[in-house]
Amino acid sequence: MATTIIGIADMNIVRAPDKISTIGLGSCCGVVLYDSRFKISGMVHVLLPRSTPGGDVVNKAKFADTGIVLLAQKLAAQMAPVKPMFKCKLAGGAHMFNYSSATAKNDLLNVGARNVQVCKEVLKAMRIPIVAEDTLGTYGRTITFDPETEKLLIKTAGQGERTI
Repeated sequence: MATTIIGIADMNIVRAPDKISTIGLGSCCGVVLYDSRFKISGMVHVLLPRSTPGGDVVNKAKFADTGIVLLAQKLAAQMAPVKPMFKCKLAGGAHMFNYSSATAKNDLLNVGARNVQVCKEVLKAMRIPIVAEDTLGTYGRTITFDPETEKLLIKTAGQGERTI
């Protein structure tokens, strides 16, 4: 059994008994898609909510609007010709910095909340249910998903560990 580590703006796929993990989710979101029947899962570490409209996106994993779609496509290709029945677990999207001025409190600067919002919009549009989440807050997370048990282990600085 191995654990595949993905970096920022990265994605990968694993099958049980292997696990998948990402370290240091601050305002970023860790999106886990999995299909219980195949004991397969994928994770994308989303850095920003949206790619530039009409722009040529070199790294689709960097953005929620392109990364989640790409991850679902790659997972579905592993299960073809069977239609996937994805579920999602979502973590991250923290507000990591305090701003003192009213201008700095603008929603545009709260990348974490925007990341969570766009992740949820994309998943809803794709009809992928979010079965559990640990989002927002003011603390970073490291997450590890086990496709065998379908559990997402969340480690946080100062908050301990929990499983969803």
